[in-house]
Amino acid sequence: MRRRLVGAAAVLVAAVLGSALSGCESAAGSNGPLVVVTTNILGDVVENVVGDEVEVMVLMPRDADPHSFEISAAEAARVERSDLVVSNGLGLEEGITKTVDTARSEGIPVLEVGPAVNPLDYVAGQSSGMPDPHFWTDPERMATAVSAIERAVVDSVPGVDATAVSARAQEYLAELEALTSRMQSRFESLPPDRRKLVTNHHVFGYLAERFGFEVIGAVVPSGTTLASPSASDLSELTATISAAGVPAIFVDSSQPDRLAQVLASEADTPVEVRALFTESLGSEGSGASTYIEMMDSNSLAIQEGLSR
Repeated sequence: MRRRLVGAAAVLVAAVLGSALSGCESAAGSNGPLVVVTTNILGDVVENVVGDEVEVMVLMPRDADPHSFEISAAEAARVERSDLVVSNGLGLEEGITKTVDTARSEGIPVLEVGPAVNPLDYVAGQSSGMPDPHFWTDPERMATAVSAIERAVVDSVPGVDATAVSARAQEYLAELEALTSRMQSRFESLPPDRRKLVTNHHVFGYLAERFGFEVIGAVVPSGTTLASPSASDLSELTATISAAGVPAIFVDSSQPDRLAQVLASEADTPVEVRALFTESLGSEGSGASTYIEMMDSNSLAIQEGLSR
């Protein structure tokens, strides 16, 4: 009799656990609409546009390098079950290109934002002539991206409230307009001969065009962090920094700054190495936990670094 009771109890426990696990899978988003975003910068923007009615899955961790991050098999499987994929495009997400291509081949709508914002080409370095994917350093181009995201969400995600999505997009566009004004005001304090940028790789072409800067060099003379500088590249950049009297080299907070520190020490003029959040959002409290926070923080750091 006891064995039968124990057996019955085991069956009951198994049934309850099975039901609970099934409920967990459902809660994980398998039934509701899902938008997958490749980078955390675009992830923040998409979340502002869609609000709480759509699940947003951001693939790139904070403080990561968009050129080299990879995803798990489980994450790749969810990408292929999504309603919309929003990617930066223009070759930025080098580690997950195949995942995005597979989703597209399976019939999932893919919005590549970069080609939709009138992209620039690199004008110098190893990537010269190729499309520059770092459009988010220009908040006006990000405003164009918001409109593209709004249309893609309304067109591709089932059950969304188009009116609510449009209202949120308009609110965020107003925030971007205010951001552009703040950045413009900060940079106006810099005379033309101080608007010269040196970075760890070519990431500020769009900011330079929008706000009247000149990018005179990069530690890694390429649009990707996966490239490497030669000894002659570094020697030439040191001479350029000295001749231009550049007071600061700006490096990404997620990248090693050893080469930048060496360049700063070898220049014939005092040079400070300053960290920015250029390609990834930071954690809460970093001053760059959202796109707007990141751009405010970076513009202030650039203004201060070049005012010395």
